[in-house]
Amino acid sequence: MRDETLSAELLAWYDRHARDLPWRVGPAARAGGAQPDPYRVWLSEVMLQQTTVAAVKDYFHRFTTRWPDVGALAAAEDADVMGEWAGLGYYARARNLLKCARAVASEHGGRFPDSHAALLSLPGIGPYTAAAIAAIAFDRPETVVDGNVERVMSRLFAVETPLPTAKPELTAHAARLTPVERPGDHAQAVMDLGATICTPRNPACGICPWQAPCRARTAGIAAELPRKLPKKPKPIRFGIAYLGRRSDGAWLLERRPASGLLGGMLGWPGTDWAETAPAPAPPVEADWHPLGAEVRHTFTHFHLRLALCVAELGPDCTPGRGQFLPPDAFRPSDLPTVMRKAFDLARTAFATA
Repeated sequence: MRDETLSAELLAWYDRHARDLPWRVGPAARAGGAQPDPYRVWLSEVMLQQTTVAAVKDYFHRFTTRWPDVGALAAAEDADVMGEWAGLGYYARARNLLKCARAVASEHGGRFPDSHAALLSLPGIGPYTAAAIAAIAFDRPETVVDGNVERVMSRLFAVETPLPTAKPELTAHAARLTPVERPGDHAQAVMDLGATICTPRNPACGICPWQAPCRARTAGIAAELPRKLPKKPKPIRFGIAYLGRRSDGAWLLERRPASGLLGGMLGWPGTDWAETAPAPAPPVEADWHPLGAEVRHTFTHFHLRLALCVAELGPDCTPGRGQFLPPDAFRPSDLPTVMRKAFDLARTAFATA
């Protein structure tokens, strides 16, 4: 089957079955003349990196309600943006989000550039995100390849080379299928196909618009693809977090350095995270005692086991690091997930103190 025919069949399927997503201008709206908002396309693509649609929807709604355009986001306070991002993970994305918004506002008159090359020059925008924005927001014939697209291509063309080795081959297949007309809709159609039909487990081949030309289905190996090289086991790191509350209810917190893991986020003072149990390093002299529980959290490259120590702090306490946040200014939702897990475990100890 010719590439043009494959693309046309997929677009016809997309016109009937496109997912209704808050950042998307669907086929019917596009036919009526509506155009995608580059700001919303960019924001959604950044949020969706290594994150599911279900997890992103509420964050996207809050961000676009509070900062409805790129100018509003560019003018936002860093702490406010990091607080709204808390829990979504991969916090470098939030820092780059602000850098990019400010670059668009100051260097591009508040308008996103419409070419792949120009988009690549913006902070935090790599080849995939540049291609997605150019195709979806500006209808440029760029090839958009995420995990869903890789899976669909590996099955459609029965590519048995394991990932990540197969990435160039899968990208070449996706490029061949990308049409000049409606490339943005085509990109979203392939992603929808992977998300709803050509799923990692139990693909619904019987209702797939590409079931006839799919080589992996014909060979009976669709569910086995894409193959992947075995992953190395993640190491375990250990640390201690200190949760201290002053007698007036203020909590001792610190903002992590702008660079590095959880950069720019609020957190509990603590030790470095190391491959062996660290020596105690409390942020202030106090009657610290172990909680007898630990937080277990998994990051991209390692598992963390975080021991917790708690203390009631005096009214004249002067910490060596961090600062006190009064109870009316402290929102647990502003904490990254690992720090919020620590708070959820420790709050019972303070409630019964």
